[in-house]
Amino acid sequence: MASKLNLKVTSFTDRKRKLKSQLIIGVLLFLALLACFPFLFISAYVISKGIGSLDWAFFTQLPKGPGETGGGMANAILGSGTMVLMCCLLGIPWGMAAGIYLSEYGEGKTARILRFATDLLTSVPSIVVGIFIYGLIVIYFGFSAHAGATALAVIMLPIVARSTEEILKLIPNHIREAGLALGIPRWKVILRILVPGCVGALVTGVMLAIARVAGETAPLLFTALGNQFFADSLSQPTASLPVQIYNFAKSGFPDLERQAWAGALILVLFVFVINFGTRAFIYYKKS
Repeated sequence: MASKLNLKVTSFTDRKRKLKSQLIIGVLLFLALLACFPFLFISAYVISKGIGSLDWAFFTQLPKGPGETGGGMANAILGSGTMVLMCCLLGIPWGMAAGIYLSEYGEGKTARILRFATDLLTSVPSIVVGIFIYGLIVIYFGFSAHAGATALAVIMLPIVARSTEEILKLIPNHIREAGLALGIPRWKVILRILVPGCVGALVTGVMLAIARVAGETAPLLFTALGNQFFADSLSQPTASLPVQIYNFAKSGFPDLERQAWAGALILVLFVFVINFGTRAFIYYKKS
């Protein structure tokens, strides 16, 4: 009799536990969908507005004048790609070097100053960075892709540095101690053991930084300015996708506004591809 009663109590407890588990899972799924709804709504709206203007001409032709139909954003796409690439060449090595220094040698006054400067740069509005680079470079050398890439690199550097520092701090200390106990120099422990062990997370941090700077408009208004044609050199004003979208969106001409939506769709797809590629890379490294 007692065993049957215990069985009933156990069965009732199991059902109650499963019901609670399913209820919590349902609530979490609802909250996740609620959090994703704004992104899905905005993405669907941008796709519906921009998909109609995406054709071969959009990627290969220069913009047409106001009131003319056709044309594309080839100069802006090339300009954005060039400046983001130059920004990565500047921001990623210095950012990762700063992050490694803060994580592995981050003691003393120099490290505290560097960490404070990194945190400060992370919170500075991008338009302030644009004005700073304008006063530092543009006044003396003019608007150029160099100035635009420098502004983007200033935005990227603290993001990469902080993400690198936090990722390396997650690695247990006994791994460092084991490498040092074998007589391996500290710099080799960092480059041969620590960094390869968290390369997936480091790539994620870098990709998120690239996605951030790719959509920046304000700093490029003060540094690269813009160009209706292809720039002949990196020392000339250069078109960029965010600035061209901004100019077309406020033009008041329907055809240019449609192209602005198409440019916005390109940026959304670019960020999506970066995030998807990062996840695929991490999955590949784990498998």
